[in-house]
Amino acid sequence: MHDLKSTRTANHILKEMEPYLSHFRDGENIYYLNKEGRERVNAKKVLKKTVQARHYIMRNSIYIAFGCPSTWKNEMKLEVPNKVKVISDALFMKNKVRHIVEVDHTQKMSKNRDKVERYRKLIELGVFDKQPKVIWITTTELRRKQLTDLCQGLDVQIFTVNDFH
Repeated sequence: MHDLKSTRTANHILKEMEPYLSHFRDGENIYYLNKEGRERVNAKKVLKKTVQARHYIMRNSIYIAFGCPSTWKNEMKLEVPNKVKVISDALFMKNKVRHIVEVDHTQKMSKNRDKVERYRKLIELGVFDKQPKVIWITTTELRRKQLTDLCQGLDVQIFTVNDFH
């Protein structure tokens, strides 16, 4: 994304930024701004180690893969009052089509099934001008197959985390 050419270069830059960063391990080092880093860039929001880090990284993989769309919005509510409501992990527009992003990290498949049914209901109720494209990112090939089966009839694209390594 930043054309750093190599992992070694990226690690060198992160080493130079050490006074401004904290990190933890979750399969890889995950870096975030510490107090000094936030002050340096005038950031107001405090971000720290969270169990949702992997979820955010998976969502960000989709954001980067789709070219960092300017219309991207995280955690967006879609609803028809008193009928159906769903909160997507992210939404963005591309070629006049709404793209709905869903992250399946530690979710039970029954929860995913429920979410897919709520999207079907929104489509039935005419919430979208055109049928939306639902983009999933999941952890395994088995889960990709299960999601593919759940999403029959929808415009869907399903990735695994390995698609981005």
